[in-house]
Amino acid sequence: MKDVELVTALSAQTNLSPREVIDVLSAFYKLMGDVITNGGSININGLGQFEAKKKGERISVNPTNGKRYLIPPKLTPVYKPAPYWRSYLKKLDNNE
Repeated sequence: MKDVELVTALSAQTNLSPREVIDVLSAFYKLMGDVITNGGSININGLGQFEAKKKGERISVNPTNGKRYLIPPKLTPVYKPAPYWRSYLKKLDNNE
């Protein structure tokens, strides 16, 4: 589902205009970004938990010339799905 399809579907289900849905989603994404970058986490029941983990600095080697580079530490977004989604995906995997 692309973002336009998401906005259209949410607009139809909530009786909000597409512009209002876009504004709500933008505010939600900004709030998520602010909370996560400040070291917090967001847990949405039925969906999962969003947080940021700090990856430490590490050394990487360029395979072409063999030079070693220091990669600085950084924050990486992490998503932990709710138990419902884990079991749902497991069922899909077993049906293949």
